[in-house]
Amino acid sequence: MPADTSTSCTLEALGTYVFIGTRSSTDLPLAVQVARQILADVDETCSRFRTDSDLTRVNNHPGQWVEVDQILIAAIDTACEAARKTDGLVNPLLGRPLVTLGYDRDFDLLVAAEEESSLVPEVTPSPDIAAWQQIGLDPGGAVIIPVGTALDLGSTGKAWAADLVAAAFADLLDSPALISLGGDIRISENDGTPWEIAISERPPDLLGEPGDTVVVGLDSGGLATSSTRVRQWRRGGVRRHHLLDPRTGLPAPEVWRTATATGPNCTAANTASTVAIVLGEAAPRWLDDRGISARLVSSDGDITLVGDWPEDATTTLSGRRG
Repeated sequence: MPADTSTSCTLEALGTYVFIGTRSSTDLPLAVQVARQILADVDETCSRFRTDSDLTRVNNHPGQWVEVDQILIAAIDTACEAARKTDGLVNPLLGRPLVTLGYDRDFDLLVAAEEESSLVPEVTPSPDIAAWQQIGLDPGGAVIIPVGTALDLGSTGKAWAADLVAAAFADLLDSPALISLGGDIRISENDGTPWEIAISERPPDLLGEPGDTVVVGLDSGGLATSSTRVRQWRRGGVRRHHLLDPRTGLPAPEVWRTATATGPNCTAANTASTVAIVLGEAAPRWLDDRGISARLVSSDGDITLVGDWPEDATTTLSGRRG
């Protein structure tokens, strides 16, 4: 990604870093302004960790219709579409299992308090993987979720927000731009010149070890990385990560510690990378059957490439497939 500060900027939103890159330096100020506003709106409506968010109000009243902002309607609709395409493996109703496992606050606060209890949290019975089909959406501005469930949009929310920002870039900027939300990346328009993307298993502030990053070119669409290594916490000495298998309500077994995938947009890419972690050994075939290019890193560091993923940085990836 561009390192020139006249065409790039890094900030924070939605509990992660935000990288914005523009082809033209004159576009950067507007790009930053647009991204800040959209991401603030998404946080206010869709955060599981804000007591005043629309999503929290929905979770506080399962089984009842709750009036919400259209932003949350769109976010849940996107999450349900991802669930439909993956038979529920990417699931918007994992809020209660995540809380039971200890992920009940913003991640920075979670890590700071990770040894506050010496008890291993009791795991609730496996969630109903098909319960998302009972979510009701009123286009006029209301949501209902099944009794005994809670929303968590972590499996699609950041990627969907990246798509929102990129769409605004396409409408408002004079030249193409890119946004990365914690590694969930979307290019606003294809101008024939690939963007250099550095893919890592660690956040930018923790890089430094040899082999931490691999660089690829991306000319369009989206790219997303899901990893069990970043959002980890402990309760009573038990290590957990945030990528749950909806079939069990537990963190997915770490067959792959990192999965990176492409897609026509960031939501599609992130859906694929999440499914890869959840499916484990079955992931390469699932991805290949759908024409998705991906790079999988096993728990012991072995690399598996799927589809058109290049073996070196001289080949450009296209997000149009998948």
